[in-house]
Amino acid sequence: MSQMDEAIIYAAERAAIEDLMARYLFALDWNDFDSFAATLTEDCVFEYARGTIVGRDNIVEAIKGFKERIVEIYCDVDGNPGVLRHVLGQTVIRVEGDRAWTRAFWHEMSNDGPRNKHDRLTPTVGSFGIYEDELVKRDGTWLFCSRRILNEFLPGRESSKENPVLAMDAAS
Repeated sequence: MSQMDEAIIYAAERAAIEDLMARYLFALDWNDFDSFAATLTEDCVFEYARGTIVGRDNIVEAIKGFKERIVEIYCDVDGNPGVLRHVLGQTVIRVEGDRAWTRAFWHEMSNDGPRNKHDRLTPTVGSFGIYEDELVKRDGTWLFCSRRILNEFLPGRESSKENPVLAMDAAS
């Protein structure tokens, strides 16, 4: 296979993985739990600030509960549930056959900020961190088989001092 063929294959795989990552966040932010579940393998391992969960159905139930409780933390100045939106920043993707690894910077925007002089809510960055993912390709579709969500502002949940991309490359 030529270098050009390899580059074309990598570009296609990367585009599919970036699409998966975006679909995951849209589903999460719009409480579309069926679409959210469709991004995970049945035996996915999901680690986040509340612990580690194994299995797609268990993950979906935990996220539903988390989303119900998060409105108690994120609310606008009038007491209405806050609108949360996740944003991906720089993303590094390593693909080896039907396995892939990602490292991505994320932040979460919310409308829970103070009102400005025009009586509008000022968006705030409520949280941020790193996604450490492992993916598998099953029946031509990329899925998360492991997702570790690090929160840079929570003690014990921050990323290491080492460049996360170098750690990913070493692990793969």
